[in-house]
Amino acid sequence: MNVIKRSDFILKPFLKRNNFKAFYQLITTLIPIISLWFIVSKIVYSPLLQITKGFLLIPILFFLTLLSSRTFSLMHDCGHNSLFEKRSLNNFFGFCLGLLNGIPHKPWANDHAFHHRNNGNWEIYKGPVDVLSLKDYEALNKREKLIYKVSRHWLMLFPGGFFYLVIKARLGLILIIINFIKSLMQETFIKLKKRNYLGLLNIQSRIKPPFSDYGDNFDELFDLIANNIIVISGWIIMCKWLGAAFFLTFYSLILTFSAAIFICIFFIQHNYENAYASNTKNWDIVEGAISGSSNLDIPNWLNWFLADISFHSIHHLSERIPNYNLRACHKANLHLLQKSKVLKLSDFPNCFRYIIWDSKNENLIPIN
Repeated sequence: MNVIKRSDFILKPFLKRNNFKAFYQLITTLIPIISLWFIVSKIVYSPLLQITKGFLLIPILFFLTLLSSRTFSLMHDCGHNSLFEKRSLNNFFGFCLGLLNGIPHKPWANDHAFHHRNNGNWEIYKGPVDVLSLKDYEALNKREKLIYKVSRHWLMLFPGGFFYLVIKARLGLILIIINFIKSLMQETFIKLKKRNYLGLLNIQSRIKPPFSDYGDNFDELFDLIANNIIVISGWIIMCKWLGAAFFLTFYSLILTFSAAIFICIFFIQHNYENAYASNTKNWDIVEGAISGSSNLDIPNWLNWFLADISFHSIHHLSERIPNYNLRACHKANLHLLQKSKVLKLSDFPNCFRYIIWDSKNENLIPIN
């Protein structure tokens, strides 16, 4: 049996990034978002549309949700430095796209890069829902097993999505502030007790990474703070424009459904029957890309909103391939992807059963 190597794939021609295509993708995503929000404002303030307001807002909610998922997908490309030709452009627009979804770009990109470095090695990376090993799961009592099962049910995508985009970054900043004040008070007390008055001026000693899940270093901390300041300011402006109750409800629904979509996509592209789930000793990164990343057979219109992340094996073989080249690269290497799992929409629900890692047999198994 021949072992497929990364060098067997035709990747280099598809690595070329194109600023025109990148800007075109941004424009065709952001203009519809801005337009739809202006339509929302007209519906909210028009006395003639009050009766039919709910019916009119439902399709807008649907499209804004999908467009929000697309902005996340484009931010994802920026995090891989693959959307634009220059890193500076990817960093800038990645930050801006992160604002639309309330998520700090740099911390997210760094965390996602860890996933790419270890995809398929379930001893190190446990997936988006922190999958337990069979040994750890069997050590739980009945109540803990029930909580584990319920917390990883597909319905938890919705409260999980709300927390992920609306709450997590704000909570991360609050925790940083609390920890800083706590550290400041503790060190101040110690230095006063030791009469080390000059030591009180050393503020840097009280600011030590990691700060939170969204702040492992000072660059991430700056990104988190800037994101929160701009996002919260934007929320205040939108509340004054559309009314606080309406905007917070409508926007929260968009982010909740949007996050549920991309968390679901991320999950089913790595948790499925016969997925490659190695331990560190036997792990191979190419095998992880081919057999540990599913490809999705979904409608083209849905692929557009996901920026072609459906072609996931190729993406894991080389994250530097721009989303607008993934489909062509996938087709050019189709003969080498015979082992890759292809999932249809009807296969998605079954994937949520595979939330236990059997480390002995190196595979994912369904929960009983």
